Amino acid sequence: MSPPARKPRHVAIIMDGNGRWAERRHRPRSLGHRAGARAVRVCLEFCLAEGTESLTLFAFSSENWNRPAEEVGALMKLFLRLLDHEVDELDRRKVRIRFIGERSGFPADIQGKMARAEAQTANNRAITLNIAASYGGRWDIVRAARALAEDVAAGRIAPTQIDEALFGQSLSLAGQAEPDLFIRTGGDTRISNFLLWQLAYTELWFTETLWPDLDDATLRQAFDDFAARERRFGLTSAQVATEAE
Repeated sequence: MSPPARKPRHVAIIMDGNGRWAERRHRPRSLGHRAGARAVRVCLEFCLAEGTESLTLFAFSSENWNRPAEEVGALMKLFLRLLDHEVDELDRRKVRIRFIGERSGFPADIQGKMARAEAQTANNRAITLNIAASYGGRWDIVRAARALAEDVAAGRIAPTQIDEALFGQSLSLAGQAEPDLFIRTGGDTRISNFLLWQLAYTELWFTETLWPDLDDATLRQAFDDFAARERRFGLTSAQVATEAE
């Protein structure tokens, strides 16, 4: 009997292509973002069925604030609508919701709904859904460095105590496995300031599929590709084979 296929414990996704999906239909970009929200449900259902422990979605980058005001406003309205209508259902499905990113730029009502969604779902364990909103990988690293510097200045830790493990505990995804599989839709092949520290040994997978067109078949292709890869983490193939015995 062959061993079961290796599955990613943590999947991180850049949901790219909403605007282009709408433009190809000669519709406003805001319609693409609404269509993208439906794809989030497809992705979450797939990951729940696969037993994925964590799913991190790049919803809104720190650079996205520079987009046209009309598009940013539409995204904020979409955020509010999702927080009003989706949280109870996610709670029923035992999904734990977490938001990572700099929240201070969001309107107060959105910040309040974020906090309430996290509190309501805090004890759920079916899957952790991390929503990266106003997030940047460099911001995450700088924030962690600043927190550790403050601990050193206050005498709580010595500089020599700072290592990769301690640094990781100060990052936004502390306490969760680092992503095994990174997916980016939309055709671009870059990570765009997303989880820069955490993606060090993540398997990267890119697809031309625009995010609103995401389906189970695309996700299955990504998961199957992940299962076929040899993950060495700096070791040789021979060393990996020995450890697997």
